[in-house]
Amino acid sequence: MAAVLALACLAPAVAACESGPAGRPAGPATTVASPPTVEPRTGPVRTTGLGPEPPEEGAWLGAWVKPQWHNATGRAAALDQFNRAAGGKLTMAHMFHQWNESFPGATEQAFQAMGKLQMISWQGTDTRSTVSGTYDSLIRQRAEDVKAFGLPVLLRYRWEMDRPNLAASIHSPEDYVAAWKHIRAIFTEVGVTNAGWVWCPHADGFAEDERAAAAYYPGDDQVDWLCADVYPGPEWASFSNRMDHFMAFAQQHPRPVVIGEFGLTQEGRPGQRADWLREVGPYLKKHPQIKGALYFAARQTTKPLYDSTFGNDPESEAVFREMATDPYFSPPPPDLTATATPAR
Repeated sequence: MAAVLALACLAPAVAACESGPAGRPAGPATTVASPPTVEPRTGPVRTTGLGPEPPEEGAWLGAWVKPQWHNATGRAAALDQFNRAAGGKLTMAHMFHQWNESFPGATEQAFQAMGKLQMISWQGTDTRSTVSGTYDSLIRQRAEDVKAFGLPVLLRYRWEMDRPNLAASIHSPEDYVAAWKHIRAIFTEVGVTNAGWVWCPHADGFAEDERAAAAYYPGDDQVDWLCADVYPGPEWASFSNRMDHFMAFAQQHPRPVVIGEFGLTQEGRPGQRADWLREVGPYLKKHPQIKGALYFAARQTTKPLYDSTFGNDPESEAVFREMATDPYFSPPPPDLTATATPAR
């Protein structure tokens, strides 16, 4: 089984947009403050009525798996192999797209044929150019294509916008929010109702004061799903340590949560990877606001080096399989049986 889980990840480096943990700058360990104490909201968790409705109970589990061949057939095969090795019950599929790349396309069609609920991560570009109207025709075409796809999807625009290495294109929280609202307004004009908008900073942005991820929040009227990406980092911060800071923010907002990326990107001491991963399932169950989680499975052979697959780590593989076969993590997805209109 370990060999199967690793097979799909023996490819050259992914495109720049498929950054995963590579987006986190290297450096000394950061001192992390205790999570803030907040007064949780008392109202129910809900969406704004766009995109997939979250499960009433449980949380969907899925993955992005680095393929051997970067085309629709290769991506579908990689996800299928990973899913089979993990017990065959993964509900979600994840795909990355660069700013100028058309979507939904052949990969989304392949995932739809597999019956997977999808999250599409759209890279974004310079926020000020976006607001200027330079890209309005491109944005409108993406909106028309998503509408034509017809099936409920999660749309994750410019994830991890709080990363310091994106400052040259993000500019400021105000610029990011303006770009978000500009793009979403065009989608609204086109009449896109099947895409749920996912706001997804890095969890570190809530644990480290200088990141100030909350400043990039466009507002409850603009966001359908909250999200965070979570990795142990070189300091091996626990899953709960990072997530507690983010959940203190999420508990103040009436939106479902999806973990956009999580993965074992450090080698660690014997058993450390499995111990980190072993905390994920119980944490998600403890926080029913979390309705989905997507593993990031890749072996990166160029700097920065990392390997989040299970090819050499059967203990972690067993932990992931146990979580993936837990009925809590396989609630029924939305109706995905309708025939989508092929994207151009």
